[in-house]
Amino acid sequence: MWQRLSFRTQLFLPLGASFLAALILGGILLQIFATDQLADENEPARRSTRTIATALNNTLRASDNPQKILDAFVQSLTTSSDIQFRPAEGRPASSPNSAARNLQGVPQWFVNLLVVPDTDAAAPVLIDGKRIGDIVFLPDLSADLFEKWIGFLALTSLVAVLTVLTGIIAYVFAGSALRPLQNLGEGLTRMRCGDYAKPIPVGGPPEIRRSCAEANALAATLAQLSQDNRDLMHRLVSLQDDERRDLARELHDELGPLLFSIRAGAIALIEASPPVGNLGNSAQQMLQSVEALQQTNRRILDRLRPLYIEELGLATSVQTLLRNFRKQAPHIVLTDTIDPELNVIDGPLARTIYRVIQEALTNVLRHAKASSAHVQATVNGEALVIEISDDGGGFPADNVFGRGLTGMHERVRALSGSLSLLRVDERTYVRCRLPAEPVREAQAGD
Repeated sequence: MWQRLSFRTQLFLPLGASFLAALILGGILLQIFATDQLADENEPARRSTRTIATALNNTLRASDNPQKILDAFVQSLTTSSDIQFRPAEGRPASSPNSAARNLQGVPQWFVNLLVVPDTDAAAPVLIDGKRIGDIVFLPDLSADLFEKWIGFLALTSLVAVLTVLTGIIAYVFAGSALRPLQNLGEGLTRMRCGDYAKPIPVGGPPEIRRSCAEANALAATLAQLSQDNRDLMHRLVSLQDDERRDLARELHDELGPLLFSIRAGAIALIEASPPVGNLGNSAQQMLQSVEALQQTNRRILDRLRPLYIEELGLATSVQTLLRNFRKQAPHIVLTDTIDPELNVIDGPLARTIYRVIQEALTNVLRHAKASSAHVQATVNGEALVIEISDDGGGFPADNVFGRGLTGMHERVRALSGSLSLLRVDERTYVRCRLPAEPVREAQAGD
């Protein structure tokens, strides 16, 4: 439970609990010491009451008219005095906390919390040995209680102000400590996604600053390694294209003339003599085999190096590829969305786009068992988007990329692009994104 709380909550809860404990402790100490303090403050007045009663009794015993002296004494007492004469007959009962008679602004719960002591004191008044009343001490503790209440309010206000100030300081401190940690976390997330360009702001305590600096150094190292890897793959792809070009040239220059010569000889043999028995059938079969070899040779040449990309443009070459697919797989309904702006693309980028579409359609034809497919190749803002989808059976969960798509993935990565294979709503998607800078450069050159 505690581990799931945020850092600010973990910081504020102990602070708030400590201030609340301090407030409760202050209330307990006030209750303990205020009662004894009130009793000690009124003890001299209680002793004075007994002394006055003793002096009055002595005066009454020595007087010839004690009643007159008593009446004069009673008349000398003011109603606001803490010392009063209470006749023996009709003596009113004292109520709890009678000492607090004028509580102005002091709540009753606070008085009950203090447990005001019984400060009443009574000394008997005697005439001829008969008790006719008492000299009583009835102090008014309202001022003392108000003083204690003001002190309690001051303590509470101080605790509240300290709590708010400490909370503000803790909030600011937590923010200054968390902000660099959040920047560090966001930077590590960008690094995990392959974005090493944006540095992590260095700030906060020295420990966090060192971590941010180390993370930036790691990002620079990873960026350099990533760039070296892309350069290496680009060189490998270029070498692979060169090898394919050389192999296509050899097949075209060496095998092509041989097949043409054999085909011409077979035609001449058929035309020179009428078909007689097995000889005529063999000549026809040889001619058909040679034509099949020529078609196979053209398909191999097309896969090795589609030479007409430079001549016709990428968009036109892709349309030719789609027409050949429709002829080869008439049972698959193939639709397309090809952007005409693709014709301005050439070089490795054009060959990569063509290879991705070619490899994806080959997989659809060989493995998907699909009834429909769609090819999309568009220029979308700063990216080239290529998507080939079909309604076939999908791909094995443990084998996302085969050899063909693995090679395409390496080509795409060499150009700082991405290639993904998805299964959504019973359709399989091959999605490729490539940077569109070459397109803009070509358009600017035009």
